[in-house]
Amino acid sequence: MAEEKKGFFGRLFEGLTKTRDSIKKGIDSIFSGFSSIDDEFYDEIEETLIMADIGVKTTAAIMDDLRRKVAEQHIKEPENCRELLIESIKAQMVPGEGAYEFENRKSVVLVIGVNGVGKTTSVGKLADQLKNQGKRVVLAAADTFRAGAIEQLEEWSNRAGVELISQKEGADPAAVVFDAIQATKARGADVLIVDTAGRLHNKKNLMQELSKINRVIDREFADAYRETLVVLDGTTGQNALSQARQFMEAAPITGIILTKLDGTAKGGIAVAIQSELGIPVKYVGVGEKIDDMQKFDANDFVNALFERPEKAESSPAQD
Repeated sequence: MAEEKKGFFGRLFEGLTKTRDSIKKGIDSIFSGFSSIDDEFYDEIEETLIMADIGVKTTAAIMDDLRRKVAEQHIKEPENCRELLIESIKAQMVPGEGAYEFENRKSVVLVIGVNGVGKTTSVGKLADQLKNQGKRVVLAAADTFRAGAIEQLEEWSNRAGVELISQKEGADPAAVVFDAIQATKARGADVLIVDTAGRLHNKKNLMQELSKINRVIDREFADAYRETLVVLDGTTGQNALSQARQFMEAAPITGIILTKLDGTAKGGIAVAIQSELGIPVKYVGVGEKIDDMQKFDANDFVNALFERPEKAESSPAQD
């Protein structure tokens, strides 16, 4: 487990290179260039964080926390603020207890997201993780309108070694979910993961479709624990934040899967999403391989941003 975690951290560390270069270069310059802590010192830190796509609102919260800690601890030297800044960033990103409760219950997991963000790929990777935990997993191909979506999910179901329930292209997504629920019950499966369509350009249709799917689940699988994950492309920065807000209007989002953190300069968006929306980032993806998505770890993420691999290697693995 330690080797696997270290390997994933290595990929995350590499993937965040551009973001880290932006943040670390700015922060190092600030801490070495100022001899005292004053408003200009704070302003420079604030600008550096905003430029890394951490966002204005989240940066303001981080700066308020940093100022408070500096005052409480009577810190006078700028360099002594570095660890406090790192801790203030981490404080914006804690998933909270029960974030992965669906793993321990009979669950239905809806996965939503616009085309191209890695939604179907994320469904396959999540299925693989749960299968490796000893769970019996069923996938529902409810993204029935995107050309090739069913075939793509079938490929991932084969790679993960889990069962797929599907109908023909253009079928009613709620009907697919109905069939998948019956299969889940009949086979005594632990988790049903539903790959849904994500058509934000027509939000009304999306909301109607998700409402219909949810009604089927409520009626046919009322005792199932519910999880709704939205998949966002980490390379799109603030646009990902806007997408998340729109999906929140269409469904009760419980978590974020942030993909494509393998080369983006906008990795700071992971901080902004959790802080501004109050929805935890639960998984991050750093590539196309089946094991290139892992549970989000705030320590690992911020250590990767600040080039502290030795800190991450000694941090405890998440359960």
